[in-house]
Amino acid sequence: MSDAWLDEIRFNTDDLVPAITQDAHSGKVVYWSRSRGKLWHKGEESGHTQNIVDNRFDCDEDVILLKVEQIGGIACHTGRESCFYR
Repeated sequence: MSDAWLDEIRFNTDDLVPAITQDAHSGKVVYWSRSRGKLWHKGEESGHTQNIVDNRFDCDEDVILLKVEQIGGIACHTGRESCFYR
């Protein structure tokens, strides 16, 4: 997968962009963790990784949608399949 599309994304003044991640079947991901204050590879501690299947960005070029395949069945630090259970 080429990274050329990243050149089109409009990052904010902190060089960040919101990323929405959703299971590709129902878009290994790196996130900025605000609580950890560092880049964080999904699964580096738990082993529950995500493979990117597809990626897109919105019409304003300032939000990324990642469609992923969840490896291990757990996406949330609470042990749930999704962080959006509330």
